Amino acid sequence: MDQPEHIPSAAAIALNRFGLGARPGAAPLADPRAWLIDQFGRYESRPAGFAALADAGTLLDQYREGVRAARATEAATAERQLARRNLRDAAQSLYREGVQARTDAALLTEAPFVERMVHFWSNHFCVSADNPRVAALAPAFERDAIRPHVLGRFQDMLLAAVRHPAMLLYLNQVGSIGPSSPAAQRAPDRNRGLNENLAREIMELHTLGARSDYTQQDVTAFARALTGWSTGRRGLFTFRAPQHEPGTQTILGRRYAQPGVEQAHAALLDFAAAPATATHVASKLARHLTGDNPSQAIIRRLTGAFTRSGGDLPTLYRTLIDSPEAWSPAGRKFKTPWEWTISALRGLGCRTAASLPIAALQTQLGQRVWRPGAPAGWDDTAAAWAGSDALLRRVEVAQRFAAAPVSQGVDARALAPQILPGALSAATSQQIARAESPAAALALLLASPDFLRR
Repeated sequence: MDQPEHIPSAAAIALNRFGLGARPGAAPLADPRAWLIDQFGRYESRPAGFAALADAGTLLDQYREGVRAARATEAATAERQLARRNLRDAAQSLYREGVQARTDAALLTEAPFVERMVHFWSNHFCVSADNPRVAALAPAFERDAIRPHVLGRFQDMLLAAVRHPAMLLYLNQVGSIGPSSPAAQRAPDRNRGLNENLAREIMELHTLGARSDYTQQDVTAFARALTGWSTGRRGLFTFRAPQHEPGTQTILGRRYAQPGVEQAHAALLDFAAAPATATHVASKLARHLTGDNPSQAIIRRLTGAFTRSGGDLPTLYRTLIDSPEAWSPAGRKFKTPWEWTISALRGLGCRTAASLPIAALQTQLGQRVWRPGAPAGWDDTAAAWAGSDALLRRVEVAQRFAAAPVSQGVDARALAPQILPGALSAATSQQIARAESPAAALALLLASPDFLRR
């Protein structure tokens, strides 16, 4: 899709590229850069919706107890099936509550740039809620592993994400057993062994990047170091020493002789501080904020900021804010379905999405919340989202939004310049003015090329 032929203002870029979309009636931004930095002091790490979520750990405990009890009954198979159905139903309910909490946090926040970074990091350290146990834990993963660390250090977020039960279950870490561990020696015929999923994704996706110099031997050694990392009661992290592979592991040429849980912990800290990690993280942040093909200049700038600060995330955000590439009109990003949905609801003045089935709408739009198709997370380029079928789905949802009660009485002609300050093209203005009804005008605005990009 061609980009609109006009130059968005700095305020429009701050609101829509760095932020989550402008609200109607908001005061003009006198200093867009200062407005972004000021959000670091206004971010709410545990908003009400997330704080009110039910305890997923207790739900998982009930499931395990149900399965364990079923083994002692004559109708064991039926009882286990019932336990699974109960888990699935309860997990889906908790998942929907979590999607609602995430949506309302994005609509209510006074720190939309920081909230955007929550979504960015949640996708970087992604889990998939396709498994009922992970579905129950996915909201808690974002709440407990991502949100508290979004203004902290990269290594702390990395450790929190890797140790979270959602990640351990998603990547099958809980069943990983060292080949020479006490657990393997006691039950050598059991169909369990070393699982390299978590080790590989940490190195390839979370830290060093696919193009760094690690080898398959490094992945295997790190997987051995990770054995024993598991979940326990109430879904909390626990270290199961009998599953841990004994002995020193050599990873990327460095020997790790630490005992037990400290072995993988030490390797993770080294990964977090590695030059390859700085470049990998810098490249992803630059792509997210400055365009699908970021310049090497901003990648080098962000890499240097990461290295000098020891992975301090606010330092990276400030570097982005200070980079001219982030303010270039040529770097406009095509919104993902999630970004488009949130910006549309914010543009309509919504303070809650309680009346809308957000989880179902995101499925319709092709980007299910916390359900990416692979551990790499959702793609962050226009090629993934700008196809004709995807655009048609947005038009359909735009029409639905325009007909919703919150949109009644909204004049798209007055709204457009408020939510796209300095970024509204003459073509879009003309289409809105010629629309056959107020609802049609509003749908045209939300589906316009101006609004589809940030």
